[in-house]
Amino acid sequence: MRDDVLTTLNELLEACRDGEAGFKTCAEDIRDAQLKQPFLSLAHGCNDAAQELSALLVSRGGNPEQGHSRGTSLHRRWIDIKSSLMGKNDDAVMKECERGEDLALKSYRRALEQDLPLDVRAVVERQYQSVIQHHELMKNLRDRAHLSMS
Repeated sequence: MRDDVLTTLNELLEACRDGEAGFKTCAEDIRDAQLKQPFLSLAHGCNDAAQELSALLVSRGGNPEQGHSRGTSLHRRWIDIKSSLMGKNDDAVMKECERGEDLALKSYRRALEQDLPLDVRAVVERQYQSVIQHHELMKNLRDRAHLSMS
């Protein structure tokens, strides 16, 4: 398999791992108990996507890289810093998680702009749709939290 495709798959894998870590952090930091489970579910979805990408990489002779991408890891650390500075305000935590999903969307869009083999493209497109759903859920959770605070 072409190196550029393997690199792209590894970048998406790292984005999924970062998403999982970010959603777990949000679940830990969020004060509203009703929001913990949706964040844990989102983390689980990211884990599933990461496992699928990892298997796809291995099946194509690639090596799933360990670690996290620089941009998304820095963003996840920013969630921790901002949350601690703001007293782990639920609104701030949700906004930062939504920004994290913005980064994931960008990663998937960049991947889909590339010339991917059809089977890889199918996986990436399906996962991209899931990231869109995660992003929408984040917006809905944030909006619902705003209504309950009013």
